[in-house]
Amino acid sequence: MKLYNYFRSSASWRVRIGLALKGLDYDYAAIHLAKNEQFAGSFAEQQVSHLVPALVLDDGQWLSQSMAILEYLDETHPEPPLLPQGAVARAQVRALAQDIGCDIHPINNLRVLRYLKNDLGQEQTTVDRWYRHWVATGLGIVEQRLAATAGTYCFGDTPGLADCLLVPQIYNAQRFECPLDDFPTVMRVNAACLALPAFANTHPGVCPDAA
Repeated sequence: MKLYNYFRSSASWRVRIGLALKGLDYDYAAIHLAKNEQFAGSFAEQQVSHLVPALVLDDGQWLSQSMAILEYLDETHPEPPLLPQGAVARAQVRALAQDIGCDIHPINNLRVLRYLKNDLGQEQTTVDRWYRHWVATGLGIVEQRLAATAGTYCFGDTPGLADCLLVPQIYNAQRFECPLDDFPTVMRVNAACLALPAFANTHPGVCPDAA
């Protein structure tokens, strides 16, 4: 498999974590979003959304959207599982993952921040305020959910789908200097995850394209 990703892309890191948890090998293909490489060459021709990550399977098929890729990996390589047994538990894990992947990340990703600054003419301080507002709002919800579900990790004592999304989001929040003191459970789980090789060894700081 080949994974097209950008080292600072939280969506890309989610998939790197998932692949590492599954023990799966892949070729790392860098797409530098800040240099607009997503709009050029064969990547742009294949990935019509111009977004990372994209996972190219051994037979040449392309998969996109990080959560779809993670669930594909879980269906095709079921051990160790990213989702628990039982329909209710699986729905709860997906809900927490979507609190991050659908309610925090999309309105704070690079193309949105660029639009706010470049097209709508907002000052950087205003863009940063936007970012921090939605991080705080979203993590407030995540913190409340984790109070009921967390063990060592988001759901019990085994890392899974929700953890794959949580850790990259916290990395981005820290990059933007978001206050995080109000989210002690979130930060405890984040620290526990980062102690695992699957998270630490896929960190943006150790990626081949890290600047």
